[in-house]
Amino acid sequence: MTDTKSLTSRLEALEAHIAHQDQTIEDLNKAITEQWTQFEKLQREISKLHAELEQVEAGGAGEADERPPHY
Repeated sequence: MTDTKSLTSRLEALEAHIAHQDQTIEDLNKAITEQWTQFEKLQREISKLHAELEQVEAGGAGEADERPPHY
């Protein structure tokens, strides 16, 4: 009888442990998904800024030296 109680309690402990691990995995997956989305957004922004910088460097060098019209 004690073996059955012991095995039952061990089984319940293992089931609880697995349930906690499943929740932890879900939480980590959610965090990684959110971070990946943010990472992709930042990559797009960096690419956009890089393209704008190349445009400024290629064609805007002379314009930066000109005086504004209000002078």
